[in-house]
Amino acid sequence: MTNGGMSGANATYAGDITVQEAWDMLESDPDAVLIDVRTNAEWAYVGLPDLSALGKAVQRVSWVLFPDMAKNQGFVQEISDLQPKKSAPMIFLCRSGVRSIAAAEAATRAGYSRAYNVLEGFEGGPDPEGHRGTVGGWKVAGLKWKQS
Repeated sequence: MTNGGMSGANATYAGDITVQEAWDMLESDPDAVLIDVRTNAEWAYVGLPDLSALGKAVQRVSWVLFPDMAKNQGFVQEISDLQPKKSAPMIFLCRSGVRSIAAAEAATRAGYSRAYNVLEGFEGGPDPEGHRGTVGGWKVAGLKWKQS
């Protein structure tokens, strides 16, 4: 785990973790929750992590709403409804690890002490030709995922 989100006593979130560290935390901690903060269009067309081998399901709470990409004003309430335990690991995932930082920061402000950002997200960064899904991320790491 890196301290990407940490700044001493003023930590903005618990830190950045790799996709494998996210999987391991979900596997070892029954309270750990993976929250995919992408949009409904991304879930439908790009795919979702598959946690069925862990007896869990990815939770879907958009940080911004498709199609206008306005911030989801109910985000904190939605994550609180999913996991009311403020000490539980809240693992946030987006396309490439940017929106999930904002989500982890919001969760921390809401009192969650273990809000993590998944580095590289679901698809990772773009390759030299501008394509995602070939450089880093959940898919490239070989972790289970599914597409509708």
